Amino acid sequence: MVTASHRRKALSLAVFTALCATSHAYAQQAAAPAEEEEPTTLATMTVTAQKREEAMQDVPIAVTAISEQLLQDTGVRDIKDLQVLVPGMTVTSTQSEAITTARIRGIGTVGDNVGLESSVGVVIDGVYRPRNSVGFGDLGQLERIEVLKGPQGTVFGKNTSAGVINVVTRRPSYTQSAEGEVTVGNHGALGASGSYNDALGEVGAFNLYAAKRKRDGWMDVRTGNGPRKETDDYDQNFHTVRGKLLLEPSDNLDILVAGDFTSREENCCTAVQTTVGATAAILNALVGGQAVAAPGDDPFDRVAYSNRPTTQDIKDSGVSVEVNWDSPWFGDATLTSITAQRKWEAINGLDYDFSTADILYRNADEDESFTGFDTFSQEFRLTGATERVDWMVGAFYSDEDLDRTETYRVGAHYEPYLSVALLSIINPVLGQSPTAPLFLSQASGRPFGTVFAGLGALDTYKQNAKSTALFTNNTWHATDALDITVGLRYTREKKSLVSNYSNPNGGAGCGAMLANPAQVVAALVARGLTVAQASAAAPTVVGYGCLPWANPLHNAPTRDTVQQREEKEWSGTLKAAYRWNDNVMTYGSFARGYKGGGFNLDRVQSSNGLSSGSANGIQPVLDTSFGGEFVDSYELGAKTTWLDGNLLLNATLFHQKYEDFQLNSFLGTSFVVRSIPEVTSQGLDAELMWQPKSIRGLMLQSGLMYADTKYGDNIPGCDFVGPGQTSAACPSVGALYKLQGAQMSFAPKWSGSAAITYEWDIGNLMARFNIGAKYVSKYNTGSDLDPEKMQDAYTVANARFGIGAQDQRWMLEFWGTNITDEDYVQVGFDGPLQNVSPAPNNPFNTFNAFLGAPRMYGVTLRVRY
Repeated sequence: MVTASHRRKALSLAVFTALCATSHAYAQQAAAPAEEEEPTTLATMTVTAQKREEAMQDVPIAVTAISEQLLQDTGVRDIKDLQVLVPGMTVTSTQSEAITTARIRGIGTVGDNVGLESSVGVVIDGVYRPRNSVGFGDLGQLERIEVLKGPQGTVFGKNTSAGVINVVTRRPSYTQSAEGEVTVGNHGALGASGSYNDALGEVGAFNLYAAKRKRDGWMDVRTGNGPRKETDDYDQNFHTVRGKLLLEPSDNLDILVAGDFTSREENCCTAVQTTVGATAAILNALVGGQAVAAPGDDPFDRVAYSNRPTTQDIKDSGVSVEVNWDSPWFGDATLTSITAQRKWEAINGLDYDFSTADILYRNADEDESFTGFDTFSQEFRLTGATERVDWMVGAFYSDEDLDRTETYRVGAHYEPYLSVALLSIINPVLGQSPTAPLFLSQASGRPFGTVFAGLGALDTYKQNAKSTALFTNNTWHATDALDITVGLRYTREKKSLVSNYSNPNGGAGCGAMLANPAQVVAALVARGLTVAQASAAAPTVVGYGCLPWANPLHNAPTRDTVQQREEKEWSGTLKAAYRWNDNVMTYGSFARGYKGGGFNLDRVQSSNGLSSGSANGIQPVLDTSFGGEFVDSYELGAKTTWLDGNLLLNATLFHQKYEDFQLNSFLGTSFVVRSIPEVTSQGLDAELMWQPKSIRGLMLQSGLMYADTKYGDNIPGCDFVGPGQTSAACPSVGALYKLQGAQMSFAPKWSGSAAITYEWDIGNLMARFNIGAKYVSKYNTGSDLDPEKMQDAYTVANARFGIGAQDQRWMLEFWGTNITDEDYVQVGFDGPLQNVSPAPNNPFNTFNAFLGAPRMYGVTLRVRY
C-alpha cells in the first residue's frame, strides 16, 4: 500500500535525482569554451564552515549563508529574527527571553532547563556560547551569518548534534567611517545606534558600536488585586556596547581584541489560555472575578492574566583575544588562538500559575531567581596546506561555572485552590462527592494558613563543567576533481553538581500527612466517604499536599547532594566531494555527532525514587543525571552554479538517527529529562539564489525543506505508558504516552522561505525594496504532543522599502515585520496545577501558550560618513 509518507519520500528523491541529472547535463554544456567574465557575487560567496575561507559552492556541507545586506533588509538583529530566512530552523522562547531554543531539521533541546546543553550551537566570532539564550540579543554590526545543518564537532569548539549558527561580526578596517541609525515604530518603539571606525597609524584599527532600544509591551495584562503594577508585557529596554581593536604589528601577525556588554531590563513573559478548563471556575471564585480567560475568549486578543511581576534583568559581557600567526616555525601553516572569558546572568520574576489568583510565584530578586554562566574557553588551531592536502589540527578547552537559584513562593490562594481542585480528581474515581471540600490543612491536622506559607522552596545549584578536546579536519585532493575530507575528534566532558534543596516555610502539611497517614483517612471519612473510599483517595490527597516545592522529603537526604559524571567520546566525519567541472559539485558524507550529558536542574520525584518511576509519586529522585546524545548522520548533496555564476541551486538529502535523545518535558509541576532511545530525522533540503543579469539590482534567495522527524516506538518508562497498558509498576497513564512513533514537537514536515530584493535608481537617489516570508506546515508546540497544542500551518512575512543617496550617505527606510499580522503559537504548555489528566479532551484541563509577536512597523533613518 502506498502511503502519503511514501509518496513524499518518492517526491523528495525524484526532485533530488532530477537536480543531479540536470546538473550533469549542465556540466556537459559548461565544458565548452566560454568568454572569460568577471566573477559574480554569488559564485564567489565565501564561508568559513570548515574554519578556512572557501567558496560556499566548494564546501560539502549543507549551509545557508546570509549576507550583511540581506540581514539588514530583513531586520535581523538576533538569532530569533534569523529563522524567517532559514527553512527548517525554528527559534522559540518561553517564560523568559533568557530561555531561547533553536532547532534545525526538527531537532533541538527543549528550553527552560539550563542543565541541558544546546543541540544547535551558537558561535559568535569564533567563541562558542554555552546555551542558545546566551547568544540572544543585539548582535551589532553583522558581516554574515552561516547556518550549518547537521552535527558539527571537528571544526567548531564544542560538539553539537543538530547544527551550528556561526555569526561573524564586522572587523575593524583602516578606513575612517561613522554610521548612525534612528528608529521609530509602533508600540512606542524608539531605537538609536551608532558606530565609529578608524585606523591607528599603519599597525592597527578599531571600531566601536553602541545601541539603545525601547518599546512598550504588546501583551495587555489583567493584574487583578496585584501587587503587579505593569499592565503590559513583552516590552523592550536594552542597551549594548561593543568594541574591537585590530593590531597588525607585522605582515605575519594579527591580534584582534573584542569586548562587549549588553543589559536588558524588561518585563517578560506572560502567557495566554488557549483552552479553558473547569479549573478556571475555581480560580475565578477565589479572586471574586476574572482570574484567567473565559471559555470562548480569543487568545490572539493578546490579553494575559497575572497578578505577579515578570520583571527580567539580563546581563551579558565578555572579552576575547584572537591571534593569527604565520610563523616560520610552522612552515606555511597558521597558528590561531582564541581566548575568551564570558559572563552571563539573568534574574526573572514569574507568576507560575499565569492567573490573577495568588497561588505560586517567584520574585525578581537575585536571592530567589538567578541563573549565571561564567565561562572561560581556549581554542588552538594549526592550519596549513600542501599541494594535495588542506589540513588542520586543534585543541579546545572550556571551564564553565553555572549557578542557579530557583524558588517557589506560596500565595494565599494556594491551599484553598488545591483543596477544591481535589474534588475533580476524587469524584470520578469514587463515583460520589464528599459532602464538602477537603482542605489540605484538615487532612494534615494543621491550622488553615500554616500548611503552606511564604517561601515554599529555595533551591540552589552549582555546576562546573570542563570540556577538553583534540580534533583534526583534513581534505585530501585525491585528484583535480575528487576531494576526501576526514575529521576526527576526541572529547572528554567532566561535570559536577552540588544541589541544595530547602523548604524554608512550606511543607509542614506534607510532613504531617507523611507522619500520620491515618489523619488523612479520618478527614476524608468526616467528609462523608466510607473507610474504603477514603483509603483509596488518600494517596491522591497526599500527592497534592506533597508537590515538589512543598515536599520536605527533598530537605534532609538531598541537602548538598553532589553528583559527578565523566564522558570520553569519539566523533567525526567522512566526506567525499566530486567536482564535475567549475559549476557542478556533488558530495556524500557521514558524521557521528555527540552532545554531552548532564544533570536536571529541577526537583524531581517519582513513585520509587528512580527517574523511571511514575511521575505521580512523592519520593525524591536523587540521581538527576542523564547521558550523552549521539547521532549518525548521512547526507547526499549537490551544489550547482548556473548562468555564469548568477544562479546557485543546491540540494541535500539527509538521514539522521539519534540515540539517547535528551527530551526535556514540563509535566505540570516540574521539568523532567528523559533519554529517548531513538529519534530519526530524514528529508530534503534545497536552496536557490538568483541574481539575474538582465534585471540589474534584483536578487532572490529561497529555500525548501521537508523533514520527517519522529520518535521511535516502544519508549520505556512509566511516563510513556498509554491507556490500557498500566500495571502495578506503572499504575497510571503516563504524561508522555503520545510520543510513541509520533512526529516530534516543533518539527513541521514542510517549511520554505523566500526573500526578494530589488534596488534601482530614481534620479539622483537610490531605492531599495525587500520582502521576505517563511511558510511552515502544521506542527505540535508541546513536548508531550497534546492535541490542544497543535499549531496550524502559517506564513510570516517581513518587508522594507528604503530611499536614499546613491553613495549610501543616508537612507530612509519604512519597514514591517509579520506584516500580515499572522497569529501563531511559539510554545504550548499545560496550565500549571490546572491539568488533572494527560488524557485528551478532559474538561478540567487548561492549556496555555506563549504567542508569537504581532505586526510591528516603523521607519528607520540611516546615515553614513
